[in-house]
Amino acid sequence: MSSTNRRTFIMGLVAGSGVLAAGAARAQAAVAESDPQAAALGYKTDTTKVDAKKYPKHDASQHCGNCQLYQGKPADATGPCPLFAGKVVHKEGWCSAWVKKA
Repeated sequence: MSSTNRRTFIMGLVAGSGVLAAGAARAQAAVAESDPQAAALGYKTDTTKVDAKKYPKHDASQHCGNCQLYQGKPADATGPCPLFAGKVVHKEGWCSAWVKKA
């Protein structure tokens, strides 16, 4: 194998690995409201459906998309949250750990 072919092969391998890793990150499961961690934090996939009596400090303008913990991009419908390792939350969701994004 010539060094040019080897270089091309290695560069293709690296590029392909990056695409696979990105695809795996996107394929994460969304947190279910029935998940024990989610239930303990009062997580709802839709901030407008939060129980106002149980969470009186909740405001409809609060959602995962404007939370300090949300790690998704602004245009994404879902994104990672460190509270739910390996899973994603809905951008329009909410939980009691919500903290205003700086």
